Amino acid sequence: MGNVYSHDAFYDESGSTMTWAKMGTLAVEMETAGLYMTAARAGKNALAICTISDSIVTGEETTSAERQTTFNTMMEIALEIA
Repeated sequence: MGNVYSHDAFYDESGSTMTWAKMGTLAVEMETAGLYMTAARAGKNALAICTISDSIVTGEETTSAERQTTFNTMMEIALEIA
């Protein structure tokens, strides 16, 4: 659990991602920025639950099979909250 950098451009070629990592940011994602802006515009609340599949810091990656089978828990938690 920790800070996530939400940005509307996932692939940042400037190298700023590593700067964010040095500040303790654990991940970069792009969907939540749009979700929060849409909710704010509509006067609604929003919540994001992120499951990390690949590490830009260590290079570790999950396979597509792992993503398909292990991310079900995250989806079940999200559905229970909703």
